[in-house]
Amino acid sequence: MSGAGGSGAGRERTGGVGAGGAEAAAAVDGAGVTGVAPSYRVWALAGLPEVAAGDDLAKLIASVSPELVDGDVLIVTSKIVSKAEGRVVAADDREEAIDAETVRVVARRGTLRIVENRQGLVMAAAGVDASNTPSGTVLLLPEDPDASARHIRSGLREALGVDVGVVVTDTFGRPWRSGLTDVAIGAAGVRVLDDLRGGTDAYGNPLSATVVATADELAAAGDLVKGKAAGLPVAVVRGLPHVVGGDGEEGARALVRSAADDMFRLGTSEAVREAVTLRRTVREFTDDPVDPGAVRRAVAAAVTAPAPHHTTPWRFVLLESAGSRTRLLDAMRDAWIADLRRDGRSEESIAKRVRRGDVLRNAPYLAVPCLVMDGSHHYGDPRRDAAEREMFVVAAGAGVQNFLVALAGERLGSAWVSSTMFCRDVVRDVLGLPEGWDPMGAVAIGRPAAPPKERPARTASEFVAVR
Repeated sequence: MSGAGGSGAGRERTGGVGAGGAEAAAAVDGAGVTGVAPSYRVWALAGLPEVAAGDDLAKLIASVSPELVDGDVLIVTSKIVSKAEGRVVAADDREEAIDAETVRVVARRGTLRIVENRQGLVMAAAGVDASNTPSGTVLLLPEDPDASARHIRSGLREALGVDVGVVVTDTFGRPWRSGLTDVAIGAAGVRVLDDLRGGTDAYGNPLSATVVATADELAAAGDLVKGKAAGLPVAVVRGLPHVVGGDGEEGARALVRSAADDMFRLGTSEAVREAVTLRRTVREFTDDPVDPGAVRRAVAAAVTAPAPHHTTPWRFVLLESAGSRTRLLDAMRDAWIADLRRDGRSEESIAKRVRRGDVLRNAPYLAVPCLVMDGSHHYGDPRRDAAEREMFVVAAGAGVQNFLVALAGERLGSAWVSSTMFCRDVVRDVLGLPEGWDPMGAVAIGRPAAPPKERPARTASEFVAVR
């Protein structure tokens, strides 16, 4: 496309403006008649020299585009920011560089790794790039892309006396979508998010969830003219002054979804491993109600456990009402106290032990997993019959483990307490269970009242015997 925007301008595109920018970008024709359709222009800057460590990017940009005006937005490829900041490192092994920049592996498929890097971005290879850099070196992302954007913005204000927005970009793949696009990893003086919640659409319908990632849209618009291999690392967007704010605007870090709000934080296999790691015994819960649907999803995971003879030896009794929980726990407490007295325990000792069972009483939700022996074989041989029951008990434990891990995946805490196993008749009677259902403990479920404590370090090799 033809150049635009004065000396040194590269490729240009124009486009319409969405409803949010119509008033700010409305044009006036030569006769002074308003009503021309809102529009914007975006063009790449030509003439920038090869950037080296220590270069002042603001001065370089000002030298090839002195006609910048207030309200323009500079779209700057992170590669030249990294070069100017000396983020070029020797790396014979790119994988080592990725390791050094990685905080958390999100997903891995063969040699491809999607990771969270030290800037908090989730992306392929931690943003470590071996392109457009001398052989034997790699480019790391800027240490603080928002700070980099602020530095460029202030430098252009000093050099040209203009207030512009700056967006530092990098290339991302996206979940559910093929292909790559540029997104904002740093920003200054730009309203990175346009929160439309509380407004209405053209039909008067309330907007309750619409937050537009304006900085990402700007990044993608700039990439249309910069390209991936054209050697044009900077673009200018003009005609959208409503997206440019003051020095107090949030940076691009605000675009990164928090862990608590991220429904797709991990790949499939990694999510399973993290859920197993997250599964802890939780003994203190908030008063928040537990979603019954989440517990039923955990039961669905539980019944995928292996079992002997193609049987289904698991049953889960869900105590969703406070009355059912109280009746069960009161009856169990009475049975436990009777047992302790028969053991000759003092009343003080009994009271202390009973208090330990408060984890069940304080939980907002209880589940009682039960073992059923339907489909088991009877050999008439005590040794083989005992082994048969052990198989079913192991299968029940596998089901409970699946259940606990699935609860952790739902961000629910749990504690598997063995007490129902010591008074099975009482439990069956209170809950009205069939004779063949053997309670295998009780699971307290709820939202953890505090973050889990660190798990003591365990080395897997200490639990392995190789023959």
